[in-house]
Amino acid sequence: MRLQDFIKLFRARWVTITVTTVAVVLGAVLITLLTTPLYQATTRLFVSTTAGSSLAETYQGNRFSQERVKSYSELLMGRTLAQRTIDKLKLDMGASELQSNITASAKLDTVLINVAVLDPSPVRARDIANTLSDEFVSMVRELETPNDGATADARVVVEQRASIPEHPIVPKTARNISLGVVIGLALGIGLAFVRDILDNTIKDRETIESITDAGVVGSVPLDKERRQRPAIFFDQDNSAIAEAFRKLRTNLQFVSVDNPPRVIVVTSSMPSEGKSTTAINLALALAEAEHKVVLVDGDMRRPTLHKYLGLVGPVGFSTVLSGAAQLDEALQKTRFPGLTVLTSGTVPPNPSELLGSQLARKLLTELRSNFDYVIVDSTPLLAVTDAAILGAGADGVLMIARYGQTRREQLTHAVENLRNVGAPLLGTVLTLTPVRGNAAYSYNYGYYGEYGQAAKNWRGGPETPQTPALPAQRPSSSLSAITGKESRPPGEGQRQRRDSNR
Repeated sequence: MRLQDFIKLFRARWVTITVTTVAVVLGAVLITLLTTPLYQATTRLFVSTTAGSSLAETYQGNRFSQERVKSYSELLMGRTLAQRTIDKLKLDMGASELQSNITASAKLDTVLINVAVLDPSPVRARDIANTLSDEFVSMVRELETPNDGATADARVVVEQRASIPEHPIVPKTARNISLGVVIGLALGIGLAFVRDILDNTIKDRETIESITDAGVVGSVPLDKERRQRPAIFFDQDNSAIAEAFRKLRTNLQFVSVDNPPRVIVVTSSMPSEGKSTTAINLALALAEAEHKVVLVDGDMRRPTLHKYLGLVGPVGFSTVLSGAAQLDEALQKTRFPGLTVLTSGTVPPNPSELLGSQLARKLLTELRSNFDYVIVDSTPLLAVTDAAILGAGADGVLMIARYGQTRREQLTHAVENLRNVGAPLLGTVLTLTPVRGNAAYSYNYGYYGEYGQAAKNWRGGPETPQTPALPAQRPSSSLSAITGKESRPPGEGQRQRRDSNR
């Protein structure tokens, strides 16, 4: 794995790493707070032997003392001495418990023994350490003195008595927190690697192209505002998401130069992947380029376009197919110049049969002859077969995949559904891609804003445009015969735009 891959992983999984590290550090802090403080009192013992009359005897005596030190260290931590100390101080504990709090150590080639005692009370720690040393001196005298009462070959002296410790040595707060940070980072990074390996969602162009055998024709960045207002006012917007849809428009025009697609079905593998928002803004981007565009709501199960664009919903696609209305009566003009919408209409009991009928194919053919582009917002492929039916009669299908949510097997099955009916796949659009670091650098320069402002001033547009709230739309003039509502004459928006340009 390259350094760039590590950086990419850390940026993608920084939440996992941070949460894991914080959790482990908090655990270390909690353990530190719950640990009973222990104080350590220390004494030092000196081991000596009877002095010899010659240098050789003195050397042998020193060696004898050093060898005795190892045995004495074991005796200091033994059960017998612990019980003698308990009896002397009348402590309320067992010998095994006291043994676990006593440590005796000696440096190599020395006759000094360091004795350390741990206890929750600093005063009792001192008393235990001093009493333990005194009792050990007596024990050594008893063990080393011959039965005949002769002078012992070795003796022990308390060289340094214990004092009351001022600060506890347990818990070690700084060490615990430092270990918590190190262990937390290690666990967090490990968990991030595991999650990345087990992550089966779509996140890069290479994965999409390997699954679909088609190119990625667009990448739409995450824009939370689109949830409330899906439609982008392209004549007033030069943001990153607006430029992404302009790029998608350009790429679609070059998908097939000799026979460019004009009837395009927009679908996805699962719901909530940005399918309808992409269809709306692709149609608006094409209309911005002065194309005559009709947006068709091909989702007869859960129609949404009329809600997003503020149009009349009951009269639309299904109404025309059932013969309850003529096509010119169901088409609705929008406030966006160049964009006409055919809503889904009343929800029928048999959407799949209705969309697969010859009437539906003839209707799309008629729309193709009257408009430059026909954009059809369809249903998810893995939910129902409606999108595959529409795709088979269209010039091409645009597949939507959501970053970090669409799974590889879902996209694979969706593409297989299209191939089974012979629907041509134009390409894939990756939606809701996170914008971090340099992901949107090309949109942040002032060049685009200055250019867009100059263009609007040249067209007579406002100097400081603001995105207005989308008002409820009026039905077209032909639709008034059915709804009985006042309508706006067809082409009124285009004439107003041409008049303002003059």
